[in-house]
Amino acid sequence: MKKCTIFYVSDGTAITAETVGHSLISQFRDIEFKQIRIPFVDSEEKAQRAADEIKAEHTECQPMVINTVVNIDHRIIIHSGGGLKLDPFNQLLREIESNYNIKRSPIVGRAHGKVDSKAYTARMDATNFALLHDDGMSVSYDEADIILLGVSRSGKTPTCLYLALQYGVKAANYPLTEEDLDKLKIPDRILKHKHKVYGLTIDPFRLSQIRGERRAGTQYSNQRQCQREVSDAESMYLSNGIEFLSTTNTSVEEISGKVLQALKLNNRLH
Repeated sequence: MKKCTIFYVSDGTAITAETVGHSLISQFRDIEFKQIRIPFVDSEEKAQRAADEIKAEHTECQPMVINTVVNIDHRIIIHSGGGLKLDPFNQLLREIESNYNIKRSPIVGRAHGKVDSKAYTARMDATNFALLHDDGMSVSYDEADIILLGVSRSGKTPTCLYLALQYGVKAANYPLTEEDLDKLKIPDRILKHKHKVYGLTIDPFRLSQIRGERRAGTQYSNQRQCQREVSDAESMYLSNGIEFLSTTNTSVEEISGKVLQALKLNNRLH
């Protein structure tokens, strides 16, 4: 398998560059990518260090460089390190400037900065809500935008936190217990909010692997136990008309997007 290095270089967190990069490299399954993030490149000295690091990675495959640094002088220094330069925004920004006859006002870190204080506060409130309503710790779901159901370790908590941090959506989650599964009954306190309920499922073998990392050799991670729990959970979703999806090979970003779409919350994004 061909091996290649991809750099995510930014004067901010490099989250935007990394997100774009993940989308790109996921299309090339025959290449093994070594991913390196270089954030907060906000001086000539840091830009030169980034260029030197990129230059050192020129092996059998020239490195790819996704560069979202705003300062032009710093960008030139970074590009002196060579590699395949991938600029996800510059061409798009030029198109906007040309079509709307307006010049950009570049500011470092704007993509993930605290630009909208109302949206920022909403994300922080939603994060606190997700933590307080994790694993059924709260019995009040009146304020929730979303309630995720699923067996233990099916991806509920990371999805709730992503929804909160990225979109300011108040997401609670409820783990289906042994009692729920034995009775094949979702609690009434959850069903009364059915319009905001969404189910998560997972391949039983993968679930057994995940649980085994935490409690190996126990009934909790037993594959037959996992098979029963997943089967019962899916039966409960179907009998109650609750939409659900498998998290087995699905990223938290994709899970979140599908949940928002299914519950018609796309217009609530911050």
